Amino acid sequence: MIALDGPSGAGKSSVARRVGGLLGFLHVDSGALYRIMTWQCLLHGVDPADPEAVAAFAPTVQVECAVRQGAVAFFVEGREPGDALRTPEINRYASPVAAVKAVRDRVTAWLRGLTRFGDLIVEGRDITTAVFPGSPARFYLVASAEARAERRRLEEVAKGIADQTAEEVRRSLLARDAIDSTRQHAPLRKADGAVEIDSTHLTLDEVVRAVVDALPEGWRGRVV
Repeated sequence: MIALDGPSGAGKSSVARRVGGLLGFLHVDSGALYRIMTWQCLLHGVDPADPEAVAAFAPTVQVECAVRQGAVAFFVEGREPGDALRTPEINRYASPVAAVKAVRDRVTAWLRGLTRFGDLIVEGRDITTAVFPGSPARFYLVASAEARAERRRLEEVAKGIADQTAEEVRRSLLARDAIDSTRQHAPLRKADGAVEIDSTHLTLDEVVRAVVDALPEGWRGRVV
């Protein structure tokens, strides 16, 4: 189990996919589960800014999981959400929804259940501190707000869903950082003993190498 935390835009997904491919570990994007919760709230008319309404709704959401192309994919009623989870509206409400304890408890249970699929590299915001705190390989990725905003903007442009300027994306990321790091339940923070990597001025290959070099010695031999 490799656990990888950090704020939005720090490069967690790209790094997790690459490292997972090198080691034969399945990539798990825990953020997708919180976005699914947010998506379902919006689809069912539940106010994502109302914690009590979200808490009452959370137990009704059912998510199916399947292994596909080196990752764990998530489905709701047989539908894979895809880019429906990456809209500005989802971005705006994902953190308030994720701050609800009933949501975090449900997502944590889903994530822990994924170990049935084998070796995992799981990325998120509380993986090293709350979900898998006992992992022998825990990492915390950081980057400057400007670098993270530009990465997120380019990602949205590539997907054809960009409707914000770089400054608007930066403000959105900083607002989410504030919510994630100050929420009552499982806030975003660097876990004691986690290896911190600042990716601001590093290439993806350099970050991947830093992660691999910091893995337990026996694991590094699995790199293909």
